[in-house]
Amino acid sequence: MAALLTLTPGLDTALILRTSLLAGRRPAWGVTLGIQLGTLVWGVLTAAGLSALLAASQLAYDVLRWAGAAYLVWMGLRMLLARSSGAQEVAEGQEVRFGTGFRRGLVTNLLNPKVGAFYVAMLPQFIPEGAPHALMGLALAGVHVAEGLVWSVALIGFASLMSGFLRSPVVRRVLDRVTGVVIVGFGVRLAVSD
Repeated sequence: MAALLTLTPGLDTALILRTSLLAGRRPAWGVTLGIQLGTLVWGVLTAAGLSALLAASQLAYDVLRWAGAAYLVWMGLRMLLARSSGAQEVAEGQEVRFGTGFRRGLVTNLLNPKVGAFYVAMLPQFIPEGAPHALMGLALAGVHVAEGLVWSVALIGFASLMSGFLRSPVVRRVLDRVTGVVIVGFGVRLAVSD
């Protein structure tokens, strides 16, 4: 199940590819590691029962959902409304460092209640009776993280191979606009979903 979730194109894939293409490998690894840390946090929170609170409390879920939606729409609009001058693009590409990418990946993952919902639905059924829940949740989320890292190697490798063509100013603007639309779409979908 985690492999299917990992391979399904979505927000994480879009963020990793965009960052890799526009800012390079190091910031893309920051995004990747931020996403994977968020995955581990969700695994531990689920095993500890905190994400069950999100499933039981509509208010808690809605607060997280709206915060996540607002963050995604804000991030997507920044991409859509960015100036298209070549100097601006170079400056933006250089501004995204490892730490910036890490923070972006972590916040995006932690503000996505759908990750928590996936873990609430799937994780408990794989925790053996009598096993320490937090440790087992961390171990099971670790499997998801390992799969995510392998997939990220492929994405970042692909982006590196294609970087000569894909880093041209015209292609960069198109990628920013497409990724911005995708991210705003995820944010809107998150806001209107129950």
